[in-house]
Amino acid sequence: MKEDTYKTLLQPAPEILFKDRKSKFYGYAFPISTEEDVKPIIESLRKKHHTANHVCYAWQLGEKSIKYRANDDGEPNNSAGMPIYGQIQSFEVTNVLVAVVRIFGGTKLGVGGLIQAYRTAAQLTLEGASIIQKTIERQFILKFGYPEMDKVMRAIKQRGINLVSQKMELQCELIISVRESEAVQTAQVFEEMQGVEIIAKVN
Repeated sequence: MKEDTYKTLLQPAPEILFKDRKSKFYGYAFPISTEEDVKPIIESLRKKHHTANHVCYAWQLGEKSIKYRANDDGEPNNSAGMPIYGQIQSFEVTNVLVAVVRIFGGTKLGVGGLIQAYRTAAQLTLEGASIIQKTIERQFILKFGYPEMDKVMRAIKQRGINLVSQKMELQCELIISVRESEAVQTAQVFEEMQGVEIIAKVN
């Protein structure tokens, strides 16, 4: 994988069901973009499975600097959330939430059995998910006057740069987006142009 790409989910994965000694483990995976996305999804799973004993999950956000959390939801320490998170790591996906809902079947599985069951449910869920590769993009703001318009537009076209937005007033302002691996080169092109100001956009 290139330095400026990452893997994530195209869409929520189909529900899977894994059974172990009468306990049922329902697996789910969702693409997320912020930590705030997690709570409503977990709450909707609790509503859907109102007889569930545990809704355990793990999530990871970020492409370069990673944030993650694992939640055992009342199962023995590290027997649910971390095995789920381990699968997020082994599939190398990010900006993702994986949840496993357990409906107890009357037989205790023990910590080892729980780890195995949550890991398997998470693995089956991610195996059934549509995983896609995305590029890490960097955005820049270009500011210039009308006389510079032609050369700026020509450079954008020649380099196949993605134009995010444009404001054409007395002062023109464009937002462009480029692959992270091409960001330095691209910035140099516009820095060398007379009458053009380029500013890195903080996302």
